Amino acid sequence: MMTDVSNYSSEAIQVLDDLEAVRKRPAMYIGSVGIRGLHHLIFEVVDNSIDEALAGFCSKISVVLHKDGSVSVEDNGRGIPVDIHEKFGKPAVEIVLTKLHAGGKFDNKVYRVSGGLHGVGISVVNALSEFLEVTIWRDGKEYFQRYERGVPVTPLRKRDGTGRRGTRIRFKPLSDIFETTEFRFDIVAQRLRELAYLNRDIEITLVDERTGRKTVFHYEGGIESFVENINKSRNPLHEVIFMGGEKNGVIVEIAMQYTDFYAENIFSFANNINTREGGTHLSGFKSALTRTLNEYMKKHLGKKYQLTLKGEDTREGLTAIINVRLPDPQFEGQTKTKLGNSEVKGIVETIVNSQLMEFLETHPDVARRIIERCVTSARAREAAKRAREIVRKKGEIDATLPGKLADCSSRNREKTELFIVEGDSAGGSAKQGRNREFQAILPLRGKILNVEKSRITKVLKSEEIKAIFSAIGAGVGEEFDVSKMRYGKVIIMTDADIDGSHIRTLLLTLFYRYMKPLIENGRLYIAQPPLYRVTKGKKEHYVYSERELKRILDELGGDRINIQRYKGLGEMNPEQLWKTTMDPENRVLYQVTLEDAIEAEEIFTTLMGTEIEPRRRFIFEHAEDVKNLDV
Repeated sequence: MMTDVSNYSSEAIQVLDDLEAVRKRPAMYIGSVGIRGLHHLIFEVVDNSIDEALAGFCSKISVVLHKDGSVSVEDNGRGIPVDIHEKFGKPAVEIVLTKLHAGGKFDNKVYRVSGGLHGVGISVVNALSEFLEVTIWRDGKEYFQRYERGVPVTPLRKRDGTGRRGTRIRFKPLSDIFETTEFRFDIVAQRLRELAYLNRDIEITLVDERTGRKTVFHYEGGIESFVENINKSRNPLHEVIFMGGEKNGVIVEIAMQYTDFYAENIFSFANNINTREGGTHLSGFKSALTRTLNEYMKKHLGKKYQLTLKGEDTREGLTAIINVRLPDPQFEGQTKTKLGNSEVKGIVETIVNSQLMEFLETHPDVARRIIERCVTSARAREAAKRAREIVRKKGEIDATLPGKLADCSSRNREKTELFIVEGDSAGGSAKQGRNREFQAILPLRGKILNVEKSRITKVLKSEEIKAIFSAIGAGVGEEFDVSKMRYGKVIIMTDADIDGSHIRTLLLTLFYRYMKPLIENGRLYIAQPPLYRVTKGKKEHYVYSERELKRILDELGGDRINIQRYKGLGEMNPEQLWKTTMDPENRVLYQVTLEDAIEAEEIFTTLMGTEIEPRRRFIFEHAEDVKNLDV
């Protein structure tokens, strides 16, 4: 629609100050206003303390989750400067807390290595906080200042100190910005544990005043201990191999270990930032690993193995941590998920080529086990390639689907849904109760194969799993392409009992191992069927939790209340299943997200792997967290 161009003048141009701009578009700075963005605030403050540690001035960091919903981060670093800034005429700490791109990280004089590259972190935290209080100890004095919604409400006050040094930041997130302001201990602990592994000289303490819980993270073994922890539920083939060095100001540390596991688990970090999308340090490691193993095999085992290993062959069953520190990292945006420094690739390659070859030459027994592991992977890859080609053939797809997939009529992918349903009985109710225009149903017979214990050649022989791959239609493993999905949503719908939970976990393992982009792109969901149907006279209530049941019983009161406990989807008729679990207007869906890949690896390996003791320990530790369990 055309508008009067005379109305478009300088008055129409809005200029927001730094912190007002942050509140206007918070997701631009912290990724989201959900649970991830909320915890990003803590990590931005912690990153400042870590930078002090990398500079050699901090050895202890303390994080406290307070009862009032605030959090404090304290370190024993140098303390934020408090002298008057020449340009602005205000204390330096006030500039740091109120101006974007202000800090000591834009040259290499103050911080040789820094994770908080863009200098927006702590000012963004201030802008998105109901209040922020900063306490600084330096030069024998203590300094304090309070801010509210990013604006200083007290001057910087000075009083005699105790000779200590450091900084404490305490803040409370704005409830009108974030979807939730309740910090989760486990999310914070996971990141702090990660930082402690990456920085072996740092001790990090996490205290939750809400529950009295306290944990101290300190790992003298560094990333070698990191690898051992990830592999604690697996059978390693050898001790952890460590490689490291420094060139042109770039520090490289790599720890790696092969196991009898089938998946590859390589995690890369740059200046303590988890580079989830990899980058030059990861590509340098991968290429050097493949080249070195092929060179060793050709030199020492060429007569026995006359083949050339591919990259994927050398990474099956491998757990590795790649940790680099560099003065001027080039990340992709503020989220820092991919390292782009081209010089890092060659530095990593040089270190791996020389040090891994030296290790293999001096440890021939370990080298033989590794090469045999890789050769087995190569042969399995060829078998898997043939199996994938069979799955791709239309005739094979047709052979697995008759009578199983009840497709929908719409071809508008973004509006369609595929329900993967436990059992023929529930599948029958779902087929009758669904909206045939946009909802497709794929019933499963019993529990599917545990893919955590199986190579892909065995996975692709499973009729149930082939049916799932075929119905989704986007490929398998590294070939999975979200753009080729036949449905916009994939929804797991199982019974609310112990068998249903097991089937759901098996399916989640399958999707995580062979269709991870499905999760990463937010296309996987879990349907929550009701636990109870409560009736009193003509009043009917479907109840999804024990707490809700108690509330409804209190509201209804009196006698003549009928409570029906649903143990399976098959106990509901088609109309009830539609009304409670499939109708977009009423249903409860949980989106499956991948908050932390390292934690996901640990959980799937623990729950679905071959080792019994870690699984038993996990169940005991999390027994109190279990809800809606029906044995």
